[in-house]
Amino acid sequence: MSLAELQSDIGAFRHYLRAERGMADNTVQAYGRDLQRFARWCALVRYHEYAAPTLQVLARYVAFLHDEQLAPPSVARHLVSLKMFYRFLRLEERADASAVDLLGSPKLWERVPHVLAPAAVEQLLDAPRAGDRFFLRDRALLETLYATGCRASEVVGLKAADVYLDAAFLKCFGKGGKQRVVPLGRPAVAALRAYLEALGQGKEGGGGESAAGNVFVSKTGRPITRILLWALVKKYCRRAGLSAKVSPHTLRHSFATHVLSGGADLRTVQELLGHASIQTTQHYTHVDRDRLKAIHRKFHPRGAGGEPAA
Repeated sequence: MSLAELQSDIGAFRHYLRAERGMADNTVQAYGRDLQRFARWCALVRYHEYAAPTLQVLARYVAFLHDEQLAPPSVARHLVSLKMFYRFLRLEERADASAVDLLGSPKLWERVPHVLAPAAVEQLLDAPRAGDRFFLRDRALLETLYATGCRASEVVGLKAADVYLDAAFLKCFGKGGKQRVVPLGRPAVAALRAYLEALGQGKEGGGGESAAGNVFVSKTGRPITRILLWALVKKYCRRAGLSAKVSPHTLRHSFATHVLSGGADLRTVQELLGHASIQTTQHYTHVDRDRLKAIHRKFHPRGAGGEPAA
């Protein structure tokens, strides 16, 4: 087989994900980028027998990913992309995926997700000031991120028709186009209401909501991008004196951790976050160590450090 055939197979795989699996464009593009790295590696080492990989060859590719100084979550994502690709080739009767399935993926969550303390979240939410040009939009953006735990792509893609302020909830569309309903707290409702009223009056954004009906728009009236959302979060983190590591996803991590701290069960948090597997949600239990210690102190006979009562 040639490397040109590999490129053709990658193209067919992307079409399969989009047309038959119904995956979102962002997901398809992410898989495509990962597989292009694999294709570049195959060209670099002149490996043409990609349809019949061996464990030794794939282990070399994993070593290459580490040499590229990719973080463990990125290495794991590349392996998931590769496994999906080979499963597709197996469906097409072009490859055997057994060798790929033998590869042990690094733990996705070896590092504890970066989480803000509630007080730090308050600092961030209070960072937009009344004198800022898009004060109402930016305050509503931050409130929505933290109130819902939504992904950045879900927030920038939010439609006005999917926001129900009187009932205090919104509908969002996650990975694979899956819809879920997420409640809104009173601060988020108030921030969104103030922003949407100003937007309708042409006082924020480009003189009203975008033609596509998006809630959050730029100064030209176009839907904001994930890049702009990322930049806004960084801007207000600097203003609030918070870590440069904070990103929109940090607010999602913080939302999940704080809801668990408040006593919510994992299944509820799984539904709120839109996780397909509860194993993903379980990663947040490693973060909330204070709650585990408090439960241990309360319910274990020796949890308080003393002898149990006779």
